Amino acid sequence: SLVVLFGATAGAYGAKLGSDERELILLVWQVVDLHSKKVGTLHKSLVKADNLDLSDQCREVSGLTPEGLGKAEPLDRVLQQFSQLVSSDLKVLGRSSYTLCSDGQLLIRQVLHPETSKKNFLLSDCFYSFYDLRKEFHTCYPSSAAVKDQTIKTMAEYLGLGTDETEEDFGVWQVKTMVAIIFSMLSEGCNHVFTEPETVKYKYETGPCSKSETVDSETVIRARGLPWQSSDQDIARFFKGLNIAKGGVALCLNAQGRRNGEALVRFVDSEQRDLALERHKHHMGSRYIEVYKATGEEFLKIAGGTSNEVAQFLSKENQVIIRMRGLPFTATQEDVLGFLGPECPVTGGKEGLLFVKYPDGRPTGDAFVLFSCEEYAQNALKKHKEILGKRYIELFRSTAAEVQQVLNRYMSTPLIPTLPTPIIPVIPPPYTIATGSIRDCVRLRGLPYTAGIDDILEFMGDATADIKPHGVHMVLNQQGRPSGDAFIQMKSADKAFLVAQKCHKKMMKDRYVEVFQCSGEEMNFVLMGGTLNRSGLSPPPCKLPCLSPPAYAAFQTAAVIPAEAALYQPQALLPTARTPQASAAAPPTVTYYPAQAAQLYMNYTAYYPSPPVSPTTVGYIAAPPGAVAAAAATATHTPILPQPGALVRMQGLPYNTGMKEILSFFQGYQYAPDDYNGLIQLSDQARSVLQAPKEWVCL
Repeated sequence: SLVVLFGATAGAYGAKLGSDERELILLVWQVVDLHSKKVGTLHKSLVKADNLDLSDQCREVSGLTPEGLGKAEPLDRVLQQFSQLVSSDLKVLGRSSYTLCSDGQLLIRQVLHPETSKKNFLLSDCFYSFYDLRKEFHTCYPSSAAVKDQTIKTMAEYLGLGTDETEEDFGVWQVKTMVAIIFSMLSEGCNHVFTEPETVKYKYETGPCSKSETVDSETVIRARGLPWQSSDQDIARFFKGLNIAKGGVALCLNAQGRRNGEALVRFVDSEQRDLALERHKHHMGSRYIEVYKATGEEFLKIAGGTSNEVAQFLSKENQVIIRMRGLPFTATQEDVLGFLGPECPVTGGKEGLLFVKYPDGRPTGDAFVLFSCEEYAQNALKKHKEILGKRYIELFRSTAAEVQQVLNRYMSTPLIPTLPTPIIPVIPPPYTIATGSIRDCVRLRGLPYTAGIDDILEFMGDATADIKPHGVHMVLNQQGRPSGDAFIQMKSADKAFLVAQKCHKKMMKDRYVEVFQCSGEEMNFVLMGGTLNRSGLSPPPCKLPCLSPPAYAAFQTAAVIPAEAALYQPQALLPTARTPQASAAAPPTVTYYPAQAAQLYMNYTAYYPSPPVSPTTVGYIAAPPGAVAAAAATATHTPILPQPGALVRMQGLPYNTGMKEILSFFQGYQYAPDDYNGLIQLSDQARSVLQAPKEWVCL
C-alpha cells in the first residue's frame, strides 16, 4: 500500500518549499491499495505553527488564515493522529504495511525532518522511506519532462487527466490528482511496479577518508559560520533529512589548530548536495549558517589521510571521538586512562588512544580518545579543565576528519635540522626603517589573525602605490604568531594621513580594522616589543637593562633577499660585535639567507622581540661587520654552509631569556678558527666570516 502525502508551509511553495525555514501548516493524505486499486478516506489536517505569520504566497495559494491555524493542533499531535488514522484505514483495506509517496523530495527531506529535529521529537520509521512520484512517473513515461521540471499539474496534463484545481480545497485536489496519476501508472499499458523507494539515513556514520579516494566535486559543500564547539553530529543534525556520505563531515582548523567555524560536507550524490545548498542561511541555534559549493580536492585536503596508524585508529566504526589538549609531554597511556576513570571507559583500552606527535616522535600535548557511546563521552567531557599532573586538560568533541587534519598538520611539518643549502650572502640596499617624529607611518589594529600581506595590500586599495619599498611590517607575538597589528611606511606624512582617513574602520574578512597615523619612532617601539596606547609609549624589552647589554642595536640596516624567495625581508635582530668606539657609525650587515627557507622555518622560529617582518619571511643570520668588506669584494656568491649541522635549535627557553643567558649557556663551546676545518670545507672568504667573533650563532 501507498500513503499519498501532500503538505504546505507558512512560506514558500512549489520548488522553494522548505528553503525559507517556515513551519508546516497543512498535511493531506490518503491510503491507496496497489493490488485492489482501492483507496481509503482522504484526510486533511491543519497544523498550528509557532509563528502564524503567513507569507503572501501562502495566503494566496492556500487560502488559509492565522485565525484558522490558531485553532489547530501542533505538529507532534498531528503526526500521532496521522499514524492512528493510517493504521485504521489499512485495517479496513486488509493491509498492514505501507510506504509514503510524495510529490518530490522537498516535503520529506526539507520540511518534516528539519522541523522535527529542531523541535526535538522523533519521526516514526515510515518517514525514512518514501517514493518520489516525479521519479516514478519519469521511469514509467521516459518521454515526459525532466524530473526537476515535473509538477502535479504537468504530470496530469501529460496523461490528459481532466481535473479542475479550483473545484477542490487546497491540498485535496493535489492528493486526488496524485492518486489518479498512480492508477494510470498501474494500468495495463504501463504496469508500473514501485520497487526502489528513496531512503533517509537514520544517523550520520563516522569513518576515515583516504587521500587516494576520488571525491566528486558535485557532492561537496562548505558550511560557514558554525559555532566553534559544534561537532560532526551537530552538523549532520543541521542537514537532517539529507544523506551525508560516511565520514563526510570535515571540520576545518585554522593555522593555530583550532576550529575556524567552517566545515566541508560530502553528500552521497549531487541531488542531496543541491538540496543542501537550499539551506543557505538556515539557523543552527541563534546563528545562521552560510552554505556554498566546494570541491572534492578541498574535501580531501581537509579530511584525507595517509597514516596507517590513523586508519587503524578510525577503523572502529560508530565511535564518539574526544580530543584532549594540553597533556603533559610526559603523559603515558596509563596516565590518560587513569585521568578518565572507570566512569568513561575507553574503547579497546590503550588501543582507543591516539597521541599526536611531531615527526621526530616528540609529543605535542594532544591526543584523541574513542568512546563506544554518547554516555561515556559525556562523562569524559565533564572532566574539561581538570588537572593531570600540574596542567589542566581541555576536552572537546572531535571528528574523524579533525583527527586526519591534526595528524597531517604535525606530521607534514619539516624539521629545522634539515636545512637547505646553500646560504647566500646578499649586499644590503641603501635604506633603513623610518625613525624620528615625522608621522609618515600608519598602524593597522584589529587585523584578522589569518590576514597576510596580500590581504593588507588589498585592504589598502589604491594607496598601495604610496607604500615605501619593503614598508609593510607585521607585528608578531612572542610565540611567532600574528598579533593582529601591522605597520606600514608611507612615502610622506600627507599620504599617511589620507590612508588613515580613508581606511579607518574599513572591513577586512568580516572584521573592521582601525587605522591610525603614527611616527617611525612609535612604530619602532612596537615592533621591538614595546606598547603604544592612550597612556603613551612603553619601552620594548630589548631597551631594558635587565634583558640586554647597553650596546644592543635595536635595528640594523635591512638586507635584500632574492625576489623569488620572499617579498619583504626582516631587519636583522642579532646584535653586531661590540667595539670600544660605541659612538662610531656601525657598518651595514650582510644577511646570509638560506634559499627556500621562508616556509621551512615558519612554524619553528620564535621571535623575541617581535620583528618588523611578514610571517612568511623568516630564518636568517646576521653576519658580523668584519665580513662586509670581504663579501663586497667578490662578485660571486660563495656558499658557507654546504651541509646541515652548523646551526642548533633551542627549545624550552624561559620567556624572559635574553642574549646574555643564551651565550652563557654555550660557554666553553667557542672554537678557534682552525677547529672548523674538520667540520666544514670553507673558502678563505667564508673562514674570515666565521673568525670574528669566535662564537656560535644559535636560532
